[in-house]
Amino acid sequence: MIPTETRERFIRDLAAQLPAAGIIEAHFFAPRRVGGIESGVAVVAASTEPVSASPDRYTVFSATYRHTLKGTDRGKWEVTVKAEADAPLVTVDQVVRGVQRRAEDTDEVERMTGEEIRALVGAPDPADAP
Repeated sequence: MIPTETRERFIRDLAAQLPAAGIIEAHFFAPRRVGGIESGVAVVAASTEPVSASPDRYTVFSATYRHTLKGTDRGKWEVTVKAEADAPLVTVDQVVRGVQRRAEDTDEVERMTGEEIRALVGAPDPADAP
C-alpha cells in the first residue's frame, strides 16, 4: 500500500505520539469529507512492553484526524490518539469489524504492520535492537 499524502501525515503523527517502536499494527478506515473538512479514523494496537517480553495483551488506541480543506481555518490539522482498551491482538480485528459495522462502512479497511509504519517514518525496528 502506498499511502496518500494525508494518510502519510496521519501515520507520522501516530508514530510520534505512540511511539513507533511499540506499534504492532494499524487499521485505517477510508477518509470522509463533509463540507470543507476531511476526517479519518484508525484503530492501532501497540505494546508498551519491551519486544523481548512478547506481551499477550496490547493497548488498543483509537486515532482520528481532522483536516480543514476549505474556509477560514483552511490547512488546520488535528490528530487525537486515545487509549481505549487492553486486549489480545486477535481482539483488534473484532474491534475493527465492529467499528466498520456500526458505521455501515462498506469500504475496505487498510491494515499496516508496525514494520511498515516504522519503514515509512524512518524509525528503527525494535527487533533489530541489541
